[in-house]
Amino acid sequence: MALSSTPALSSPGIGSGLQVNDIVDKLMAAEAAPLAGYDRKTASYQAKVSAFGSLTAAVGVFQSALGGLTSANSFKGFSTTVGNKDLLTASASAKAVAGNYKINVSQLAQAQTLMTTGLASKTSTIGLGGSTTLSFQFGTASGSFGLQGTGLSSSMLANGLANGSLSINGTAIPTSSGTNSATALANAINDKTSTTGVTATVANIFSTFGDVATDGTGSYALKVGNVTIASQGAGVAAGAGVTAASLDADLANAGGTTATALAAAGITFTGSAAAGTLEFRSASGASVAITETASGVTGGAKTAAGAANAGATYASASSVTLTSANGSPITIAGNNPAAAGLTAGTGGSMLGGGFSQDASQPTGSVVIDSTNNTLQGVADAINKASLGVTATIVSDGSASPYRLVLTSNKTGENAAMKISLSGDGSNPPDAALSSLLSYDPAGTQSMQQTSAAQDTKLTVNGIAVSSHSNTVNESIQGVGLTVNQVGSTTLNVARDTNSVKTNLTAFVKAYNELNGALKKLTAYDPETKKAGALQGDPTAQSMQAQLRRMMSGQITGLSGSLTNMGQVGISFAKDGTLSLDDAKLNKAIEKNFGDIAGLFTAIGNATDPNVSFVSSTAKTKPGSYALNITALASQGALTSSAALGSTTIAANTTWAVTLNDTTPSNSKNIANVTIPAGTYSPAELAKIVQSSINGTAAFSDTGSSVTAAIDGSGKLVLSSSKYGSASNIALTSVSGSTVDSVFGGATPVVGTDVAGTLGGKAVVGTGQTLTGAEGTDAEGLKIDITGGALGDRGTVSFSQGYAYQLNNLATSFLGSKGLLTTVTEGLNKSIKDVAKQRDAFSSKLDDIEKRYRTQFTRLDATLAKMQSTQAYLTQQLAAIASNS
Repeated sequence: MALSSTPALSSPGIGSGLQVNDIVDKLMAAEAAPLAGYDRKTASYQAKVSAFGSLTAAVGVFQSALGGLTSANSFKGFSTTVGNKDLLTASASAKAVAGNYKINVSQLAQAQTLMTTGLASKTSTIGLGGSTTLSFQFGTASGSFGLQGTGLSSSMLANGLANGSLSINGTAIPTSSGTNSATALANAINDKTSTTGVTATVANIFSTFGDVATDGTGSYALKVGNVTIASQGAGVAAGAGVTAASLDADLANAGGTTATALAAAGITFTGSAAAGTLEFRSASGASVAITETASGVTGGAKTAAGAANAGATYASASSVTLTSANGSPITIAGNNPAAAGLTAGTGGSMLGGGFSQDASQPTGSVVIDSTNNTLQGVADAINKASLGVTATIVSDGSASPYRLVLTSNKTGENAAMKISLSGDGSNPPDAALSSLLSYDPAGTQSMQQTSAAQDTKLTVNGIAVSSHSNTVNESIQGVGLTVNQVGSTTLNVARDTNSVKTNLTAFVKAYNELNGALKKLTAYDPETKKAGALQGDPTAQSMQAQLRRMMSGQITGLSGSLTNMGQVGISFAKDGTLSLDDAKLNKAIEKNFGDIAGLFTAIGNATDPNVSFVSSTAKTKPGSYALNITALASQGALTSSAALGSTTIAANTTWAVTLNDTTPSNSKNIANVTIPAGTYSPAELAKIVQSSINGTAAFSDTGSSVTAAIDGSGKLVLSSSKYGSASNIALTSVSGSTVDSVFGGATPVVGTDVAGTLGGKAVVGTGQTLTGAEGTDAEGLKIDITGGALGDRGTVSFSQGYAYQLNNLATSFLGSKGLLTTVTEGLNKSIKDVAKQRDAFSSKLDDIEKRYRTQFTRLDATLAKMQSTQAYLTQQLAAIASNS
């Protein structure tokens, strides 16, 4: 505070000549002397705050340098080098193994795309508007995608196929008069496979010919034209009557009844039934009708042995079947493709298809009714429902241009779609919607596949590998690949020792900087005769002592051969700094690389393979703890009361599913789930129930899920994927097939938590995780028990490496209640207190100055009066003296 003079009522000193201002200023200078002490205190405190700020920054830098050393993965890293980085990228985890690999990528994963036929408008209503549920299932489609040709024309069989008659996917297929059989046509098509992407196979009615069996009243006859070439009476077992071999034997007997009758009818044949190539032609080279008459029969043409055969009529001429290599539609053109049994245009479908539900892929459904039964409405409803499918509308510019295109959100063979439609209750689905949207690889395919669901395919050192996506994990242990294109490249996986060296070098540098900062702030310079701001400070001395003690100690609880930093080349010099000996570090990396991590990180190891270390806290004490398990964790589950057979799920079946509910109950844990209608085997039912529940947004959005499986006794077991006492599941019927029709009134069971002891002390069990209890040596130690038996389960060892301990120590310095934070807050409080004291003292000085001025002003006035009286008396005395 500046010492300002208090104004007087008159100019002090004028009356008596007394130097009031000088006197007061000198008196106040003496009074204000204690202010310098306050300022010195403030400056001292501020210097310490600044010093501790510098120290805090140094500790922060040091702690950052520890970041690369506190994770065990930092010491188990691997580097990858890819020969062709455009083809793929690679990353390696701590589980990788050094090695060299040759990789050849032959196919990239892609998602399936389906397209409807064209409509004139995307906003016009489709169908009558009745409530129709559109259900999506995802799985693997079997069979092949392509076109099934019809029997070859008589003109082709007689005269061949003129060149220019056929083109496939824009490539002309060379043909001639010699192309007069299905085999010749297939060969001509396959010669162009590299450019068309299409292969051809011959479809022959004798490609499958099962041994014929007749029951007690059955009969079988096989005619070519009007010639019976084989027959069988009642009660003949398979293999004892008509077989492919017996047909060939009869035909090969030139003088036999069968061969003679065929020759008389002008019918010739080539190939053999056993080889699946038997083919008959008329005298003109045309196809001949083949008729099977069967009653009580299994086996025969196009029928496997044991399979029922009701008889049929076929054309003897073979046909070709075209298969698209990538599952894309095939375009047929040319001057006369019909002669080859093919129809001009673009198309294709799954041939001999099947569908296997993937239980890991959620099933979803959406309702189409009078509010959204337009092409745009259907697309919007599908996208809003988040079914794992993206719907778009494209326009091809034709008279009926608008097509709905559905694309699976996932790539891979297991993400093929099956789309089924069901009505409301007993009502059938809308016919127009069904004819537009139904798609079953094993049945009706109203939609056209434009892109097939396929996996990434590659070889690693000659070993075939596939992945549902273009990210390929664990084809090489611990290595992840992201594939970008087809081709070949090399991959080198090597141990990443550079990162270890870099992290240790940064650690040594940061420690030396911290140590230097502490030394500078606490030292005395004899040359300048100045002491550091923190010389003798107990906080700084405590930090130095703790750091040095921690760095000099041994790590306990380690099972490896390394227990101190000197073994990896880190040691103290005489001046207290750390140094890194590269030769010792390289030796440790070469011989004991796997043990280096234990020197620096917190590591837990279990002797039991079903026990794994999860984490620890700063309160967990290093050591070896005996593990005893008294109860294993279990899942909440519902098991059907009896073994299942074929099960029919009615249309409009909905169950209310309660999953992992709490007490009191939370409505967020309950959702209605639609189960698609159909007749299912036990395994298929398990898949559809699992995928339907997991596809419900209420559960998938919160990470809740179930698993469903058929146990050894044939019962359906539906389990929450969660373990522990918080794991539970319950089902309630809403509509359609009841829960009891599947589970038979079974009662669900609630899951249980794992229980046991660590080091003989009680632990806290949550799900499959055990956590050391508060107050015990194992406090905060977390381990997972994923299986095994009850009783003694070996030991769990835990150690705290240097970096882990130092990081905790740095946190104790820097935390909100840490050493540096506390002392800095204390210093700042002291500065505020001194400022308050100084302000109070300054206010007191104002009062003192005012008092001094008042007193000396009065004195000045008194002296002025006295001086005036003196002058008067002097004057009067002088006058008296002059008159005497």
